[in-house]
Amino acid sequence: MPKRILQGVVVSDKMEKTITVQVERRVMHPLYKKVIKRSKKYAAHDEGNVYKMGDLVSIRECNPVSKRKRWEVISNGS
Repeated sequence: MPKRILQGVVVSDKMEKTITVQVERRVMHPLYKKVIKRSKKYAAHDEGNVYKMGDLVSIRECNPVSKRKRWEVISNGS
């Protein structure tokens, strides 16, 4: 099964080798049929502490690195 790849913005880089990425998606409201934004935060592994707050990055599913980390940064999102 292919690994999922998501794109989002770094909202926290305060941890060592870990960043928090906020991924935003657009969904249709079931009753009002209006497009609304939903967001979720993922803890992603950043081996070199390269990425800073505000960077656009792509993250990919991986084997668990720690209790909360199941994603790794693969590149800049652009």
